[in-house]
Amino acid sequence: MKQLSEFVKERRKEVNLTQEEFAERAGVALTVVRKIEQGKTNLNLDKVNLVLRMFGHVLGPVNQKELSK
Repeated sequence: MKQLSEFVKERRKEVNLTQEEFAERAGVALTVVRKIEQGKTNLNLDKVNLVLRMFGHVLGPVNQKELSK
């Protein structure tokens, strides 16, 4: 499974945006995008979801048993 940091960085680069441009369009601070892409673990879920919504995704609870099917 792809890490959140890799997913966001790859998708941002696919749409050819800098971290600053992306943060502005997502409605979050530049530090939020940087923390996500650096793989920091102390993140605000609401801010992460603002970023993920740019790609049509959201982050939420997942039952681990369902992942192993």
